[in-house]
Amino acid sequence: MSVTLVLQMAPGYREVYRCYLMLLKGLSIQTDLFRLSMKDVAQLYEYWCFLKLNQLLGQKYKLMKQDVIRVNRNGIFVTLDRSQSAQMVYENPVNGEQFILYYNAIPAMDKTPTLSQRPDNVLTLKKKDAGQIKEYKYVFDAKYRLNPAYEGTSYHQKYRQPGPEEDDINTMHRYRDAIVYQETGSGEYERSMFGAYVLFPYPDEERYKTHRFYKSIGLLNIGALPFLPNSTSLVEQFLAEIIQDSPEKAYERSTRPRGTKEYYASQLAVKNVLVGSVRGPEQVAVAVRNAFYHMPLKNLALQKLLTQIEYIAMCQSRKKFIDPAKTGIHWVGKVADWKVLRRKEIKEVPCRPGTEEELYVRFTVEEWKKLADPVTLGGQGIYTVLYTSKYILDRALEIAELRLDTEEALREWREKRRKGRVKVKLDHEQYVDLGRVVEVRNI
Repeated sequence: MSVTLVLQMAPGYREVYRCYLMLLKGLSIQTDLFRLSMKDVAQLYEYWCFLKLNQLLGQKYKLMKQDVIRVNRNGIFVTLDRSQSAQMVYENPVNGEQFILYYNAIPAMDKTPTLSQRPDNVLTLKKKDAGQIKEYKYVFDAKYRLNPAYEGTSYHQKYRQPGPEEDDINTMHRYRDAIVYQETGSGEYERSMFGAYVLFPYPDEERYKTHRFYKSIGLLNIGALPFLPNSTSLVEQFLAEIIQDSPEKAYERSTRPRGTKEYYASQLAVKNVLVGSVRGPEQVAVAVRNAFYHMPLKNLALQKLLTQIEYIAMCQSRKKFIDPAKTGIHWVGKVADWKVLRRKEIKEVPCRPGTEEELYVRFTVEEWKKLADPVTLGGQGIYTVLYTSKYILDRALEIAELRLDTEEALREWREKRRKGRVKVKLDHEQYVDLGRVVEVRNI
């Protein structure tokens, strides 16, 4: 058949020519159309695990980019790229967060200062936290090995049922501890893998739920999951859980250093942020221009809090700010100094008649910073003043979150928030400045 430009380029002819070439190639299997090579079953299982993980992810999430699977134009060849740049990028349509599945490589920013490590699959989740994108990484390593737990063996005495080999579980511990991230500037190393799991061939998922290496996932975030063509539900369920996790939940899945709980308890317990109301746009403009904030001393219910207030946040109400985009918390500043003065001594803002002798607190602010994502009112407001921690303020999307007092309450809120809009109930609805959150639920 003579090949002309008409056959190669003209509409209609081009499609016929393409079908002709496919048929011709199909009749020449002895050539390079299917370049087959002998591969052991373990290698094929590794390939299948990677492809199946992508299939499970593709059912719920949008594939944004892939450069792992490549096609050779000389025929139909599929190769799996093992370079650090090879990745499958997905996006969660619910919240826009992206995550990446690497094949047989670790992300470029991760290092192994001692010995090289190459897990089969690394899932990197990017979650929004305090205005930043933080990464949480998990190893899914394919191991085509199953201990049958024959009676009389030490494995049967320990676990009473088939499961992954102990050496493979030890490898997961090594991956989690050996792969680290080096901070830019400081040069300090941090553990970057939050969990590591063996994928192994076993069909009975229900029975395996009682295995110690399945329960260890909930305890240490290290363990094993059965993975076969008809046994994928545990892996699918686990993927959905870690992708849905809030940053707090993702962090808690890993084994934390001793003392972490006490550290975060102190972070939440110290109410070092004063969230105060403002009388209108004029007060906000004057406060920002002169780097200060003032309020009546009597509004500070616990005057001892003055010594621990490190930040001021101004809350703009619906009543004073007509434009909804201007309500909520837009400005936060670090306190440089504070003084108790008579109202008449605060010259930046004229005082109302009759308040000249009242005691006020004047906070000097180092610099007011405008939040890129304001904390919205969300159906609530602040009458006079509210106290919260900087840790919570940095992560809040609406005012109700500032009233959370414990790590458990914060985690519950953020878990529910990732599933949709959240409504809170206070124990004193009529006193919004003093009310505590007693119920958090999705609406």
